[in-house]
Amino acid sequence: MDSIILNNGVKMPLLGLGVFQITDQDVCEDTVCHALKTGYRLIDTAACYGNERAVGRAIQKSGISRDEIFIVSKVWIQDAGYERTKQSFEKTLENLQTDYLDLYLIHMPYGDYHGSWRAMEELYDQGKIRAAGVCNFLEDRLVDLILSHRMVPAVNQMELHPFCQQRRLRETMDKYQIQMMAWAPFAEGRNNIFADSLLTEIGRKYDKTPAQTVLRWLMQSRIITIPKSVHPKRIEENFAIDDFSLSDMDMEQIGRMDMKESLILDITSLDEVYRLHGIRFEQ
Repeated sequence: MDSIILNNGVKMPLLGLGVFQITDQDVCEDTVCHALKTGYRLIDTAACYGNERAVGRAIQKSGISRDEIFIVSKVWIQDAGYERTKQSFEKTLENLQTDYLDLYLIHMPYGDYHGSWRAMEELYDQGKIRAAGVCNFLEDRLVDLILSHRMVPAVNQMELHPFCQQRRLRETMDKYQIQMMAWAPFAEGRNNIFADSLLTEIGRKYDKTPAQTVLRWLMQSRIITIPKSVHPKRIEENFAIDDFSLSDMDMEQIGRMDMKESLILDITSLDEVYRLHGIRFEQ
């Protein structure tokens, strides 16, 4: 599987497995085990997903050397701030049965994320995280964070799929060499993406599914992505995208699918701010 070099020199796989909404611990463990057996080496989890322990067990069970697996986790809103982030991080390490993370992210641009970033700078200096980044940061808050601290985020994880391509944000990120990482690459099934006529037509030329076509488009756009599935065949299918390439015309056609707005999470919505601040997740 292809990889990319982050702005601090760390090498990160371009394709991984996301485990958001896999709440059953046994299912999560089995899913990660199968993904690792298939060849995945990037696993993305978060404190608020409630499945870090299952991910940790699967990694231990796999027998794969720790330095071959790229582990990502995140600190949630209710643990924002300097001290709480450091406490949450230690709990995450315990859950994952590891002594370092490859990438640690601020999950949302709410609360005392500046305090969280100061904690992450320290964790990075101490070698406890190999890279630090953010999630769901639009241009204003991303640049504010950069101008307020000494360390530039290595990654910004955002909703990104053919219908929401984040072009304006990506232009800003490129100025600071921040890597885009796509969550919900299949738009959580919205707009009937798995039966989309254009994606189906393009995929048919290469004997690939619309899902594989989307993932290949992301790979060729040099965007890290973490499709989630608990189905072994789909996990394998999502991984089988190295044996074809989309043409320039294919890439342009998919580019024209952009609706230039979120379908899943409007990070600027006051309703979302209230909703997310009101949720309490247990680690």
